[in-house]
Amino acid sequence: MPEDSSTQKAVREEHIRDAVIRLAGNSQDGIQSIGGFLARLAGRSAQEVMTYMTIPATISGGPSIFQVRMGTGEVLSAGDEADFLLAFYQHSYENHIGFLKEGGVLLYDSDHVEPDENDNRFVKVGVPISALTVEALGGSSREKGKNLFALGLLARIFKLDVAKLREIFKERFGSKAEDVLRNVNLAFDAGFSYPIDNVLDRYYNFQQEGEYEGPQQVTMDGNTALTLGLIAGGVRHGAGYPITPWSTIMEMLRQQLPKYNGVFVQAEDELAAAAMAIGFSYAGHLAVTGSSGPGISLKMESLGWATMAEIPLVVVNIQRGGPSTGLPTNVEQSDLLQAIYGSHGDCPRVVIAAQNVEDCFYSAREACEIARKYSVPVFVLSDMSLASRIEAFDEPDLEALMIEPTLDTEDRSADFKPYDLERITRHAPPGAWIEGGVFPQVTGLEHDESGHPSANPQMHAKMMRKRREKIQKLADELPASQIYGDEEGEVLVVGWGSTWGPIRETVIRERDRGRRVGHLQIRHLNPLPNDLGEIFARFEKILVVEMNDEGLYGQGQLATLLRARYCNPAIQSLCKTDGLTFKIKEIMRGVEAVSPSHAPSK
Repeated sequence: MPEDSSTQKAVREEHIRDAVIRLAGNSQDGIQSIGGFLARLAGRSAQEVMTYMTIPATISGGPSIFQVRMGTGEVLSAGDEADFLLAFYQHSYENHIGFLKEGGVLLYDSDHVEPDENDNRFVKVGVPISALTVEALGGSSREKGKNLFALGLLARIFKLDVAKLREIFKERFGSKAEDVLRNVNLAFDAGFSYPIDNVLDRYYNFQQEGEYEGPQQVTMDGNTALTLGLIAGGVRHGAGYPITPWSTIMEMLRQQLPKYNGVFVQAEDELAAAAMAIGFSYAGHLAVTGSSGPGISLKMESLGWATMAEIPLVVVNIQRGGPSTGLPTNVEQSDLLQAIYGSHGDCPRVVIAAQNVEDCFYSAREACEIARKYSVPVFVLSDMSLASRIEAFDEPDLEALMIEPTLDTEDRSADFKPYDLERITRHAPPGAWIEGGVFPQVTGLEHDESGHPSANPQMHAKMMRKRREKIQKLADELPASQIYGDEEGEVLVVGWGSTWGPIRETVIRERDRGRRVGHLQIRHLNPLPNDLGEIFARFEKILVVEMNDEGLYGQGQLATLLRARYCNPAIQSLCKTDGLTFKIKEIMRGVEAVSPSHAPSK
C-alpha cells in the first residue's frame, strides 16, 4: 500500500528521449491492447514508435508479451533491454526480469508477484492491480479491466496525453454497448489516480525537440499497411485461406474490397485459393493470394501454371517459423528459397521483401505495378515480426499513389499474339473483341506465340528465354542500391526484410565507435540489383544477417544466393533460428567476429 503522505519522497521528473516498456502477462489479459494503445498514442503525438510482441500458438492462450519503444528520436528497433517492466504474474516476473536493464523500473501486480527482495539492481514498485481493478469495477468486468488500470498507471508515470488516449478508447469501444466504454474509462481512471508517487520517486517526460512540422503521421501494423498497399496498387480481387499470420490481411481484404466494387473469396483450401486468384487475373483483374509458408507450399503447382501462362498475380507470404507447422507465432525468414525456386522446372518470378511497416505499404503497391507491367507472379515477403509490429510513419500521398484499375477490353487485330516473342506478354481478357473471332489459348503446357500447345524444341527454348529475359529487364530498371554509413571500409552489413532496423542501429553504434561500416538492405531479391558486385568489392567483409538456418555449408539463404552469384569469399553469414528478432548486441558480436576491431594506438 502507499506510504503515508508525511513520509512521501520527493518526486523528480526525468526528461527522456525514448523508453522501452515491456508488458508481460497472459494473452487473455489484454496485454496487446495496452501496447496497441501506447503505440497509437505515440503516433498521434508525432513520436517515433516500434513494437514487438509474442503470443501463444494455442487457442487456450498462455504467456504473452508486448514491448513498446517510443520516443522523440528515431526509433529503429524494439530495443535490446527494457527500461520498464510491467509484470502481471510470477512467471511474468521470473521469465522477463533478466530483460530489464540495471536501474530500470519493475512495476508488478503485488496480488500475484513476489519479487526477490535481495535483488537491488532495479527500482521495484508493487501495486495491487487486480484488487484495485475489482474495487473500481466490480462484477464480471474486473477480469477484463486490469490492463486498462495498468495503462492508467503508465499514463501517469510517463505523463502521457490522457485526452488523446480517451479519443483512442472512444474509437476502439464507442461502437459497443455504452457500459463497455464507461468501464474502460473507470478502470483507466482508477489506475491514473493511484498515488504512484508515494512508491515511485520519479516521473518521465518525453523530451520534445520543438514543434513537429512534418507530414501527418499514421500508426498501424505491417499487415494493415500491406493490405492498404494492395488496394492502392489497384488490387480489387483475391482469394485466400486462413493461416497465422496471414489471416488478418485476408479478413481486411474481405471487408474492404467490396467498397471498391471488388471481392475477396475465402476458398475451401489453399489450392483452390491460388486457382481462384489466377482466374481473377486471367479475367483481366490483377488479383492477390497469400498465406504463410505451409500454405504457399500447397499453392506452388498453381503458381507454376501462372508462370508458364505469364499471368500477372501478387502472392503474399507472411513468413513464420518452419518447417511444417513449425512456430506459428514466431518470426523466421526461411521462405526465401521457396519464393524464388519453390515450383518445379525453371520458373522465374519476382520477389520483393518489405523492410519495415511503412515499406509493407510501398512494397505491396510496387508488386502490383511490376505484376501488371511484366505479366508475372510477384511475391511480397513479410514476416511475423512485421505483421504484428506497430510503427508510426508519414501518411502516404494516396491522391498521387492510388491506382484505379480498368479492364483492358481494347480491340485486338487478327494477328494478335499474346506471347509475341518480341515483347512482354499482353493477354486479351475474355470478352475482348478479336478480329476474326479466333481467341488465343492460355495453358500450362508449353505453347507458341498464340498460346497453342507446342512441343517444338526450338519454341520451348525461345519461350524459356522470353520468360527469363523479362526478369532480367526488370533488373536493369531497378534503382541504384542505397548504402547507409560508409561507402567502403571494413564491413558491409547486408540484410533483407525486417532485419532493417536492428542492422541500421548496429551500424550507427559501430560508426560511433570509429569503425568504417556500411549497411545495405536488399528489397529486390529476385532479380537482384545489378550493382551489388561493385558495392561488395569496396568492403573487406560482407556480413549477411538473416533469420534462418546456416544450412549444411554454413550460409543462410540470402548469403547462399549472393555467394553463388558473385563467388566472393568475403560474404559470410550471421543466422539465428530462435523465433525472435535480432538484438543489436547479437549483430555487433557478428560484426566483431568477421572483422575484429583493434584498439587505436597511443
